[in-house]
Amino acid sequence: MLDRVLAILAVLSFLLTLWRWVVSERFPLHRRASTPDALPGLTLLKPLKGCNAETKPCLRSWFAQQYPGPVQILFGVASPDDPVCGVVRELLAEFPGADARLVVCGEKQGANGKVSTLRQLEAHIRHPLIMVSDADVEVSGDFAAGVAPLVAAPGAGLVNCFYGLANPATTAMRWEAVAINADFWSQVLQARSIAPVDFALGAVMSLPAARLRQIGGFAPLADHLADDYELGRSIARAGGRIEFSSAVADCREAPAGWKEVWKHQLRWARTIRVCRPLPYFMSVLGNATVWPLLWLLLGRHPAAFPFCLAALLFRMGSAARQQRRLTQSNAHLAWWWLPPVKDLLDVLLWAAAFQGSKIEWQGERYRVLAGGKLVADQP
Repeated sequence: MLDRVLAILAVLSFLLTLWRWVVSERFPLHRRASTPDALPGLTLLKPLKGCNAETKPCLRSWFAQQYPGPVQILFGVASPDDPVCGVVRELLAEFPGADARLVVCGEKQGANGKVSTLRQLEAHIRHPLIMVSDADVEVSGDFAAGVAPLVAAPGAGLVNCFYGLANPATTAMRWEAVAINADFWSQVLQARSIAPVDFALGAVMSLPAARLRQIGGFAPLADHLADDYELGRSIARAGGRIEFSSAVADCREAPAGWKEVWKHQLRWARTIRVCRPLPYFMSVLGNATVWPLLWLLLGRHPAAFPFCLAALLFRMGSAARQQRRLTQSNAHLAWWWLPPVKDLLDVLLWAAAFQGSKIEWQGERYRVLAGGKLVADQP
């Protein structure tokens, strides 16, 4: 009986991994459409907190957009003493002709610091199209022009962009890079092949200003951990269409060790578990390393060994292909063995996501309540 159950789980995990690979192969990543001669005005919202060596080049990439229309850039900080203010002022001096400004958003408007800043930037928006982007995102010069036509199309609600970890500097970050550059975007496409998407991806979110007003602005997101998920869900409920651009953004992070990366992944896991509890619980079935290995170790069927070997080879090969398609680089090939290791660690991460509700985010400790609301974690 055990042998049969493990065999079924092993085959199921392989089929789910194959399915992810198929849908990812069909998606036109990095496809560049022709840019219109003119586009509606665009306001970029950049909530910031702290900085590192990657911050300035990431922010500079947004000043260098080749956009056929007016662009307004709003940088928001909670405190004028934040060191990132100096970085922004240097860029404002470097690009004196840009319609850009630094806005101090000192009022605490909700538990989510990012949304608190966005709420205060909202009053300064002047253009009909909006992009919200994290501080660590770097983009190509034609990025905004490639995404904006989808946002300006009739019926558009929100446009997502996939993103990759572009500078994994440590082994721990390379583990995280497999999670982001190989697995996450293909899992999102797998979910889309089942049902219409009703969530957003936080690295870069683009939407019409009218849609934001329709859902009451950023205020309803103020106390939610997964503000991107809630934004997408609110727009979908209001009848907006959630789409994906073929453009890809790069996320550039400071070097991090196992402790920092584990905290990041645990926060991500608990966020998904709170937002989509059943899909997250079932996600362990797609682990194409663990189930074949368990069948090999605990089962007695002669087919277990060749199947396990084939599953591991496909897992490593498909992960390498997915990373290559997203990053357009072969730097990950030296770490070809890492996806199965990542899968084994994922079992621990999956279990840890159910073992508590505490997270650490931007140096602050929180508890995540039912429904994804945040409260400060009192010592």
